[in-house]
Amino acid sequence: MAEKPKNSLDWEQFRALGNPENAPEEEDEQPVTKGLGKFQVRVHYERKGRGGKEAVIIRGIEMPDSFLSEVCKKIKSKLGIGGNAKDGEIVLQGSQRDKIIALLKEQGFSNVKPAGG
Repeated sequence: MAEKPKNSLDWEQFRALGNPENAPEEEDEQPVTKGLGKFQVRVHYERKGRGGKEAVIIRGIEMPDSFLSEVCKKIKSKLGIGGNAKDGEIVLQGSQRDKIIALLKEQGFSNVKPAGG
């Protein structure tokens, strides 16, 4: 295999890089919690079409799928259950609807109510 050519910097190029100790501090990304109260989040309990298995479906969070995945991940890790987020819904295994509602309220969603069965 051919070796990669080594890039060498002359003094001017090295000085242009600057001192990393004097670099401006990077700001940490703040979690998105503002404006989550505007959503009408409904937590549904379903068994139909799932072979008798219980599932809790969270609907009404109109955010990108990446945000839904983060919310889903937090709930799954707190409760130790399985689930996924796709098509604007979060589907969680089991029947822990009351605990899920409490976790959603902790995350900043204020208008969370149970719906269905």
